[in-house]
Amino acid sequence: MSRLPAVNVQTFINEQRFGAFQWLIFGMCFVIVLLDGFDTASIGFIAPSLLGEWHIGKPALAPVLSAALFGLACGALVSGPLSDRLGRRKLLIASVLLFGVACLASAFASDLTQLTALRFVTGIGLGAAMPNAVTMMSEYCADQRRATIINLMFCGFPLGAACGGFLAAWMIPQFGWRSVLLLGGATPLLLTLLLLATLPESVRYMVAKQYPAEQIRAALRRISSRADEAASFTMTEESAVDASKRGAAVVLSRAYVVGSVMLWVAYFMGLVIFYASINWMPVLLKEAGLPGPRAALISALFPLGGVGAVLCGILMDRFNPNRIIAACYALTAVSVYLIGQAVGNVGLLMLAVFAAGVLMNTAQSSLPALAAAFYPTQGRGTGVAWMLGIGRFGGIAGSFLVAELARRQFSFGGIFAVVAVAGLVACVALLVKQIAHPQRATEVRAAAGSLGH
Repeated sequence: MSRLPAVNVQTFINEQRFGAFQWLIFGMCFVIVLLDGFDTASIGFIAPSLLGEWHIGKPALAPVLSAALFGLACGALVSGPLSDRLGRRKLLIASVLLFGVACLASAFASDLTQLTALRFVTGIGLGAAMPNAVTMMSEYCADQRRATIINLMFCGFPLGAACGGFLAAWMIPQFGWRSVLLLGGATPLLLTLLLLATLPESVRYMVAKQYPAEQIRAALRRISSRADEAASFTMTEESAVDASKRGAAVVLSRAYVVGSVMLWVAYFMGLVIFYASINWMPVLLKEAGLPGPRAALISALFPLGGVGAVLCGILMDRFNPNRIIAACYALTAVSVYLIGQAVGNVGLLMLAVFAAGVLMNTAQSSLPALAAAFYPTQGRGTGVAWMLGIGRFGGIAGSFLVAELARRQFSFGGIFAVVAVAGLVACVALLVKQIAHPQRATEVRAAAGSLGH
């Protein structure tokens, strides 16, 4: 049959409804994010069982609890350039397989050293999977829906954390702590089989790497049969660097380096707030005079705020995304500061903790969509992965920050006032990014047209 001349792949995706095949990709990426949340929450529930079974003290748990965070950072930093060189599909499947095998092996660890090493490897797999899931999903989304879909995908993290907590609380008394790791390892192995059977390479990556037209057509055909009408495929996108540059060369180029650093700063500061709050709030509230159960209940309000990311995604698709997220971080700073001032009023304290959780989780969950829209195809994998990887060190810094402030005998209000500064820094970083890259303000919500991004 006669075929149309070259078709722009992003314009093609923009013109189709978000169909069953794209929902399948969304579902698989959502499960990857959910598994990260599950792993984050469940290890905390396993810890008390380790103390009793292996007869160790609490300080000895520190390496086990932090090993996955270091692994997450390393996995993200290494996987980004590999994704831009080898492809999204290969890295995503390999990373899911890696963290599945490592988590499954963790269930058979015989001592703390083995478990710590396996937790680190599990973290590497998860750290590599998360940014590749974001990149893959973003490259199968229409421009006008990208932020909404990716933010919806990141709602899997708080859902996974909630599931991890509830399941671990039920499974450990029934089947022992190893059963939690068996479940956490078996699920990604089943997901790997589904990925092998159904997941194609990113169409944007295939065009950028000049794959044969038939391979690109086969992937697009699963979105719409209209792909059969195209003789060849092109992709034009606004990029301020030479098309021959790849990965780190794009992210660190003069055109992108300021925006890259500002994204790193914002994500780092967001995780300072998240881990400082999630790890220390129960202890600080109890020391401030609240009964233990009430302190735990109020602290549990903080991670419930992930659903706000969907609304933020809708706003990002319609307005300037840098300013929308910057505003969320500024309001996060205000609400975190108010936590420190409201300890004498339980009602106000609950409101401040919940508001801080909603705003912080919303801002943090929105940054991957912002990064995916900021970089061109040849640097997107590295850009998203490095932001997530460098940001993980913010989680480590947040835990140590509160420990140091407590050692220096800062008051309850003083600790939260210092933590709140991280929100202001993140806000300023995104405003600097907007000033340095004003042409990027409409990228997330770009309408279908000649640009392929």
